[in-house]
Amino acid sequence: MSRTVNCVKLKAEAEGLDYPPYPGALGQRIFEQVSKQAWQQWLAHQTMLINENRISPMDPEARKFLETEMENYLFGEGSEKPAGYVSPDSEE
Repeated sequence: MSRTVNCVKLKAEAEGLDYPPYPGALGQRIFEQVSKQAWQQWLAHQTMLINENRISPMDPEARKFLETEMENYLFGEGSEKPAGYVSPDSEE
């Protein structure tokens, strides 16, 4: 039986993650308060940020940027899309 969490992003009870997806206290907070669905949404958003900003997750500055955006996305007001970003799903 899967565990459930009161997801801070979805604002509803949902299936929880199987393990902390990030190291340290932030990873534990995500594990306790973020659902699998919200985490998958973050991963898609993170991929968009990496691609649109042309950053490398190996770069310490980029990792710091992504961590800040992750906290904003999951626990704050959200993470902004890069200026000029057009979703591939949008119609022209």
